[in-house]
Amino acid sequence: MDVYEAVTSRRAVRGFTDQPVPREVLERVLSAAAWAPSGSNIQPWNIYVVTGGPLAELKKRAGERLDAGEPWDEAEYEQYPPELKSPYGERRSAFGKQRYGELGVAREDLEARQRAASANWRCFGAPAALFCYIDRGLGPAQWSDVGMYLQTVMLLLRAEGLHSCPQMAWAKFHKSVAEIVSPPDELMLFCGMSIGYEGVSQGGGRTGRAPLDETVRFIDGC
Repeated sequence: MDVYEAVTSRRAVRGFTDQPVPREVLERVLSAAAWAPSGSNIQPWNIYVVTGGPLAELKKRAGERLDAGEPWDEAEYEQYPPELKSPYGERRSAFGKQRYGELGVAREDLEARQRAASANWRCFGAPAALFCYIDRGLGPAQWSDVGMYLQTVMLLLRAEGLHSCPQMAWAKFHKSVAEIVSPPDELMLFCGMSIGYEGVSQGGGRTGRAPLDETVRFIDGC
């Protein structure tokens, strides 16, 4: 698979088989992903890979919290500004409309939307999950480095015939994740990522992208 195919075939898959992902494949992907760029080569990502019994326990604990109606953990960072100006707000709304439309969930049916969202904390059935932490003392440039690393991971997973789903949703249950992976206090959970072989998707159709002339400007002498 060449890099263009990896980029264009990558998407957030929301339905995985239970086929285990070989440890050697994960090690190969993460060893190569370490070559992702970072400012002054500080490599600010801190990764925990969870599979087997520990992942089953995490899913169980998250499910119990959902069933009990427990509130989300206190946010440690702002995922979105309180008000998304144009065109970002429209793009987010279009995503929500497509996502829940594919599931047959009406916008006003909050209970059904919550049930659909709860699949996040089951990792959409994936047998492997990656949790990405960043040091609390680092800044926006290092968060950008983490994004480049995660994209590299996802493209390498495609090269191995695997799919993934990056999930900021896990930051809402960061205390439950910490109970399983025991990170040092100075680390903050940025996101999780479900990893596995694609199965029956739960409304995982490909989302659109803005046309090139909406996001790119060429400044040249022509």
